[in-house]
Amino acid sequence: MRAQFVLSEIGVGLRRNLTMTIAVVVSVALSLALAGASLLVRDQVNSMKGYWYDKVEVSIYFCTKSDARASAQCANGVATDQQIKDVKTVLDGMPLVQSSTFESSAEAYKRYKDTNPDNPLLAAVGADAMPQSWRVKLNDPTKYDVIQSAFAGKPGVKSVEDQRKILENLFGLLNGLQAAAFVIMVLMLFVALLLIVNTVRVSAFSRRRETGIMRLVGASNFYVQMPFIAEAAFAALLGAALASGLLLIGHYFVQNFLASRVQFIQFIGLSSVLAVIPLLIVVGMAMAGVAAFFTLRKYLKV
Repeated sequence: MRAQFVLSEIGVGLRRNLTMTIAVVVSVALSLALAGASLLVRDQVNSMKGYWYDKVEVSIYFCTKSDARASAQCANGVATDQQIKDVKTVLDGMPLVQSSTFESSAEAYKRYKDTNPDNPLLAAVGADAMPQSWRVKLNDPTKYDVIQSAFAGKPGVKSVEDQRKILENLFGLLNGLQAAAFVIMVLMLFVALLLIVNTVRVSAFSRRRETGIMRLVGASNFYVQMPFIAEAAFAALLGAALASGLLLIGHYFVQNFLASRVQFIQFIGLSSVLAVIPLLIVVGMAMAGVAAFFTLRKYLKV
């Protein structure tokens, strides 16, 4: 009987404050969707880092003829075969190095030509202009500085470059998007809290006569407050369900449209989205319940 009464009171409250309830549902949905998107962006960045950092290499470039005229580091001319072998000997003795592959000038020119077939410089630049290099794969890609300090300035070495730097701009952009989503999420959660507080206040005021009668017949605080708390939690539950739907729609778009066009990114799967959804539901309902509880302590006094 008590459960039936609580459910009927929830229905009455939702009908009396329909417009404000809709506002609560929408604001909670948007804030939770942004919260879920922020968590998914974090997972996406971590997944991409794990995937790409495992593939990036450190390149040790050797001096060419053109470098001998333009770079003080290569003032002694083209790197000799012995200098190239000396670098290989040091690499083989470093536990940090997983593997190393030599790329000749001809191989570097072919790779550049394959990746930039329309570049007008190809007609003016020959294979001799492309530097020879050791392409080094590390057990721990974050320890690039060890290779940098070991070979920078060595005879015949023009430069030591870390491919990881190329990815930092992309990861920086994604981290920026995550931070922006987090800031907007906090603002939306604050708006949602204000709407929940106002909705509960209006609902409590519109039913002050009923709650006064319940007090007179000896109803406990919990019994009086429960319909209002449940009403706010139900609105938050609807918002969380809507937010979950938005995340699933976003995942469908990414997997069916974006993934086929952006193939260099390994997107996170449906399991990551499904793992976030229960958290959104718990956070949404808890936020609404707590906000309603403290609001009622102040405004539901007879």
